[in-house]
Amino acid sequence: MLTELEVKNSKPRDKSYMVRDDRGLYLRVDPSGCKYWIFRYWENSKEHKLSLGTYPEVSLKDARLNRDEIQTRRAKGESPSRKMKPTTFSDVMQDWLKVRMSDKAESYLRMVNLRLKKNVLPSLGDKPIGEITPSDVLQICRKIEDDGHEETARCVKTITGQIFRFAVASDLIKYDPTYALNGALKSLHRNHYATLTDPADIALLMRAIKAYPYPLMRCALLFSVYTAARPGEVRSAEWTEIKMDTWDIPAEKMKMRRRHIVPLSSQVKAVVEELRPITGSGRWLFPNPRGSARCMSDNGVRVALRTIGFTNNQIVPHGFRAMFSTVANEHGMNRDVIERQLAHIDKNTIRGAYNHAEYLPERIKLMQWWADYLDSLTESF
Repeated sequence: MLTELEVKNSKPRDKSYMVRDDRGLYLRVDPSGCKYWIFRYWENSKEHKLSLGTYPEVSLKDARLNRDEIQTRRAKGESPSRKMKPTTFSDVMQDWLKVRMSDKAESYLRMVNLRLKKNVLPSLGDKPIGEITPSDVLQICRKIEDDGHEETARCVKTITGQIFRFAVASDLIKYDPTYALNGALKSLHRNHYATLTDPADIALLMRAIKAYPYPLMRCALLFSVYTAARPGEVRSAEWTEIKMDTWDIPAEKMKMRRRHIVPLSSQVKAVVEELRPITGSGRWLFPNPRGSARCMSDNGVRVALRTIGFTNNQIVPHGFRAMFSTVANEHGMNRDVIERQLAHIDKNTIRGAYNHAEYLPERIKLMQWWADYLDSLTESF
């Protein structure tokens, strides 16, 4: 029989393996390090497996109590597979979020939860996980496509597929029903983020931003365009991250989960100093106007761009990054330096060994050049 210490110290291997306890109870250890309690029994000469939960959420003692309850039912002639409450999609989803998504960025988790709550749970939440068919998932994705959201449909398929594969790994189902949907959804026509690259258009944008009448939003717009950071990173910027010459973004806020340093040009430092008497006593550089406990909403900068006369087809907040990349490359700046400044990681495993300070001297010069270039356009056109 297992001891609590043996369960705790069971280490992952290259492949999943099972450790026997007693009377049909096993601990399965996955390569990811996740541990599951499995009860194995035979009925009509056929082996069955029941998941009794994950460790440490379900302790060794509790797993044995669950096993004993099932054994008592079997002694009465009852089938555990028929008497136990069916495991629903929602049940598996909650375990998946807890085990597999705990280390994801907050913004990504919000997106995942929103997709599931809005699109999937109303139809599949209370349905037993083993009874869900490819057609059930396809109907959900087709409805999203019919509403004109093809990329969201693919995202929902991907998320549900991850949950089903988690259920397969937990011995709750035999296969992932989304596997049968390969090729069933509409082809995705990706659109690049709308941006401006013509110097005259950029000059018009910069003049409009600098003339914006509300200081907090004007600073948010300038901070965004000067740093070329992702919109989520800008709006969640905190005063503790602003050092003398850099903005030090922690790994948990970054898309690639890696710490990132943004050199501050003299223009950005001026923006920071303008902000300091406005928001410096709080947590966020750009707090939410409805309450300083939260940062600015993800729609704030977008609305401001519309207010100063630029449409979605001309530029969006994420388009500041594309504008920076295009212009810097056109001016012959070092491509590797540009990519590092954008926090893009080389897919080559050797070159992708990421150092958060890599190319920092070159990036300091690059970001000062970028800010000077933007300012010079307002005088040239």
